[in-house]
Amino acid sequence: MGLYLPEYDHWDATDMAARVSAGEVTPADLLRAAEERLQARNPRINATTLSLLQRAHERVDALPEGPLLGVPMVLKDLLQTIEGYPTSHATKLLKAPKAKVTSELARRFEQAGLQIIAKTNTPELGIMGTTEPRLFGPTRNPWNTDHSAGGSSGGSAAAVAARIVPVGHGGDGGGSIRIPASACGLFGLKPSRGRNSLAPHLAEAWGGFVQEHVLTRSVRDSALILDLTHGVAPGDLYSAPPPTGSFLQATRQRPGALRIGYLDTPMYAGTYDPASKACLADALQKMEALGHHVERVTLPIDVPRMVHAYFVTVAANVAADVDEITRSVGVRPSPSDFEPATWLLNQIGKALDAREVALASRTVQHAAHKMAVWFQTFDLFLSPTIGSEPVRIGQLDLKGADKALLAVLRTVRVGALLRTALHAMADDALAATPNTQLFNQTGLPAMSVPLFTSPDGLPMGTQLAAGYGQEELLFRVAAQLEEAYPWKDRMPSWVADPSGATPAQTPSAAPRAPEGTDAAPAGRGPHAVS
Repeated sequence: MGLYLPEYDHWDATDMAARVSAGEVTPADLLRAAEERLQARNPRINATTLSLLQRAHERVDALPEGPLLGVPMVLKDLLQTIEGYPTSHATKLLKAPKAKVTSELARRFEQAGLQIIAKTNTPELGIMGTTEPRLFGPTRNPWNTDHSAGGSSGGSAAAVAARIVPVGHGGDGGGSIRIPASACGLFGLKPSRGRNSLAPHLAEAWGGFVQEHVLTRSVRDSALILDLTHGVAPGDLYSAPPPTGSFLQATRQRPGALRIGYLDTPMYAGTYDPASKACLADALQKMEALGHHVERVTLPIDVPRMVHAYFVTVAANVAADVDEITRSVGVRPSPSDFEPATWLLNQIGKALDAREVALASRTVQHAAHKMAVWFQTFDLFLSPTIGSEPVRIGQLDLKGADKALLAVLRTVRVGALLRTALHAMADDALAATPNTQLFNQTGLPAMSVPLFTSPDGLPMGTQLAAGYGQEELLFRVAAQLEEAYPWKDRMPSWVADPSGATPAQTPSAAPRAPEGTDAAPAGRGPHAVS
């Protein structure tokens, strides 16, 4: 017997809302369809960590009459809160405490009529480019479950790709919407700094690097949801310029012929694997076929200084997070309470002085001004979203030298060792994800568009970035690409045909550790992305 409402797998959020409005289905129908898919498909991919189904059932007949009435979605278990439920940040110290308020963005999702059915898996404190926390175990890529769904919004990406829901919330401090969107064949936009609010818990995160939005299968869903959520809240530090019309309206407009710059090497580290080179060549060909001008460029940034500034900022904020978390639950900071990568960044952050953090901020500010000038000449910047095919589960586990360093740092902070670790992070930590961090640092909008599939059948996204406040331009281009090279109806074979699983789609290990245990994959290196 098939799952309830078979059409559900083929509808995006806009389709669902239209059918509710027309009286063809009810919010209760959509909730039942989502619940059945969550129960049937989540065990295979481990996308969600906390069920909100009981709450959803209690609300289903009294939802706000928003434009997306009754459409199911999932909420990333990081930063955003639901009153009365925990936000664990995938760290064991926060697994139990319940939130006292619903955060502003979650409230706006619900005011739009969206129905939150679960919270999703994320790496501890969002600092990894893969979603494999010890607390909950790895989230697996629905296209091949031996591979990662990316991070840190990997749980949301996997849930959307597996057609459990059409919308997954994500946050992006170094690529964490775009990387999992790329890995799972989705559309993912990181908005401009200040476009969506982080209230009431934060006015900024990671020095302004983090922005929050959604992962979707269609461009129009992303645009409509941004229309419904953007805008400042009291206490916000930033305010993005208002759109000239609406973001959804932009998806119905042609972008015209654009000047697009690109690099043929990764921005921050490493070299492209053959699949990423093919992804870049494919994207350039497609942009030229649509009438755009593509041009190899250089960017006006000092890469080593920007990489250093990125890790200084992240490490300082992780150290602050560790301090806040342990004080909030009344314990002393201990390496046994956190994963090795988190503890390493915490130790580095504690060893930094105020001057280093201030200099990192100035480096980033100078780069933001230079990139603003660059975008007066070019309309868009193009690159592969990631530097390689989606990594395999466990591929980013700590190496022997990293483990030896951590063994020393568990008991003592050694300044020279910490700075050595900080300088050595770039090649190791960013090799698989070298192209996303610049746009978090500079606050510019960037998106991953699912244009390419590797020879191994894994999705690989193309990243396009624009000047500050230029989301409308990105939506126009994304809609043009979606029309020319449709992707919305692609889905993993086992989702389309539950009897058609292949050996590559069978997990090689259990999806998560037993409840209440620490049995899980070993720690990973600090691939910080949020």
